Amino acid sequence: MGDLGKLLDASIPGVDMPAKPAPVMDLSKIDFEALRSRFKESKHKNTDLEVIKAAIRAQLDKLIRLNKTRADFAGKFEELIESYNNGSRNIEELLEELVKLSRNLSEEQQRHVRENMTEEELVIFDILTRPAPELSTEERAEVKKVAKLLLDRIKALLVINYRQKYAALSQIKLTIEDVLEDGLPRAYDKALYQQKCSALFEHIFESYPERDIGTYAAAG
Repeated sequence: MGDLGKLLDASIPGVDMPAKPAPVMDLSKIDFEALRSRFKESKHKNTDLEVIKAAIRAQLDKLIRLNKTRADFAGKFEELIESYNNGSRNIEELLEELVKLSRNLSEEQQRHVRENMTEEELVIFDILTRPAPELSTEERAEVKKVAKLLLDRIKALLVINYRQKYAALSQIKLTIEDVLEDGLPRAYDKALYQQKCSALFEHIFESYPERDIGTYAAAG
């Protein structure tokens, strides 16, 4: 709770910010069952709830920064808070739902390990599979191969200042189109194929300002 308190202090506007901001906490290492027991005996439930909310919000920010397809988790979190604010849930019910959400976030944080992919590969895979299409196990395996191959090909094209070079951007766009056209299963029709190509180009442009600089370099 002490560490969570520091996180809360660093998350509330108007509080003097420490020289070094509190680190994003790994929710998988928080014993939420113990926290729930403590919460039941607490005389400061509103304060403790704010601490828990701050911890979950910080973890959400980290997960979504790495992979924007996880935005549904943030929507669920805001929905829970809104239901509490409008009186649909009491404070104990909200805590129960936040504990469930925290477990889901912990599982999501380790999903790339279960999928046998890096975070960088996983986000490409998720862009290709979320929210559509429905895929068989064999088709999912095919798309994983596409995600890994595409990342390798794209990284080789990230020359210095590539975002200011028309030829480099064109080559990245063509590479995305070629890899997807050759590797995606038949579940992807023409419209969906074009949508995925555009989404992946946008992802590369936003996440990789330079070859070794960007979202995943910071994450490492």
